Amino acid sequence: MDATDFVTALDMLATFAFALVASRIAAGKGLDFGGIALVAAVASLAGGTLRNLFTGERPPWLLNPWLLLAVLVAVVFTISQREIKQVGRLVLSLDTFGLAVATVSSANFAVSAHSGFVGSMMLGLIGGVTGGLLRDVLCQVEPVLLHRETIGTACLIGAFAYVVLERVNVADPITAVISGLIVILVRELSIKFDWHLPKMKRI
Repeated sequence: MDATDFVTALDMLATFAFALVASRIAAGKGLDFGGIALVAAVASLAGGTLRNLFTGERPPWLLNPWLLLAVLVAVVFTISQREIKQVGRLVLSLDTFGLAVATVSSANFAVSAHSGFVGSMMLGLIGGVTGGLLRDVLCQVEPVLLHRETIGTACLIGAFAYVVLERVNVADPITAVISGLIVILVRELSIKFDWHLPKMKRI
């Protein structure tokens, strides 16, 4: 599998995961079917779109329209449910999986585009967190990225690991698995132990 196919496969997985989580959150906020579809599309496609635009490429959903099908399947699955369920542990785990896949995909894309060490790390971060940030803004909830669970930190560490492993010529599949597991581990631990970055104290 070449680099393009690898990124495409990862993008499909991340797109579906993010779209499904976003659909559930939007449904829980009482949005109509159009609103659910919009939030799902933005949450699942925005990170890859920014990643590609920053490297001078067309958005991934233009290069691979099958990504839109992944969004559609997630939306249809959500609205086909007769009851709106609270976002539970399973959905959080799915979101974490999407976060890991999106970070790895974006870091891989950046490395393939010769974006440099820091640039590849930042694009990995952007690809991972952008969709969730816009999802929360559209659903009018306090963005998780900005106040808990060290989401940005998890993505940044995972992207750093990817770039380092790639530079020492570790095989792509192994690099992807290790980097993705790092993202998952950091976020899961932050959820379990309520880790977050330091905050300013109110007087």
